[in-house]
Amino acid sequence: MAETHDVIELILQDHRRMEDLFRLMRSVEADRAAALQEFADLLIAHAVAEEAEVYPALKRYKNIDDEEVEHGEHEHDEGNRALLGLLEVEEVGSEEWDSKLEDLVEAVTHHADEEERTILNGARENVAMGRREELGVAFMEERERQLKSGCGSADNVRRLVNS
Repeated sequence: MAETHDVIELILQDHRRMEDLFRLMRSVEADRAAALQEFADLLIAHAVAEEAEVYPALKRYKNIDDEEVEHGEHEHDEGNRALLGLLEVEEVGSEEWDSKLEDLVEAVTHHADEEERTILNGARENVAMGRREELGVAFMEERERQLKSGCGSADNVRRLVNS
């Protein structure tokens, strides 16, 4: 992938990586536990960075629906709860694992699809590239800070879900 600072493209790259990780978590030939840990770190870092750096900035644009942004935050909470459910399953590949994985896939896929159609398209139409690049740098800095902190640990996800 080309190096970009456009926040829209950075968010889309994360969404595509999450889809790849879903495929790995479903595959009996993959290291499903490792894929889950990478996914957990990415999902939490991505959501925290969006809520800290991107969503507040987008709420300032009159042609971007604040309710959609707030709905995106609510859907992050739903994704976190589904992620915690999967992280708490003891046996990778069990029926419970498969069921909790599908709950997670559904929550995250629904959110990503909705976010791409509403928030990101609104940003693409209404936010100048220079500002999108500034937001992209801030998004990536916060995302990296979160990744370095082990943000996808079950304990941290539990803390986020219960806060």
